Amino acid sequence: MLGVDTIVTLGGRIYGKPAGVEEARATLAALSGHRHAVLSGICLIEGSRVRTAVSTTFVELRALDDALLEWYLATGEWSARAGAYAIQGRGAALVRSIEGDYLNVVGLPVATLLELAPEVLGVP
Repeated sequence: MLGVDTIVTLGGRIYGKPAGVEEARATLAALSGHRHAVLSGICLIEGSRVRTAVSTTFVELRALDDALLEWYLATGEWSARAGAYAIQGRGAALVRSIEGDYLNVVGLPVATLLELAPEVLGVP
């Protein structure tokens, strides 16, 4: 069994999945123009064996003016996304830079998973 969850942090505050458009607007406004951390926790359970790991990627968003922010909110893509954006979709337009594993920001840090459990590739 594999479990993965992702959060965004900035200045000691945790930004999970926004409950609605106003929370998404506030989250994106807070992240606007700032470098934040995206952390994904992985838990792999096989019988009584439990393995865990955390992956961290740093993302800097562009300074979001009202027009760009409202355009993105109107897409609805922010829904059910930690930090209120999806880097693999239209949210890419909000990003200035990324340092680390892109797939971690998408939601499944494959490199970290393979470090934790290289056998998932089926390679002996």
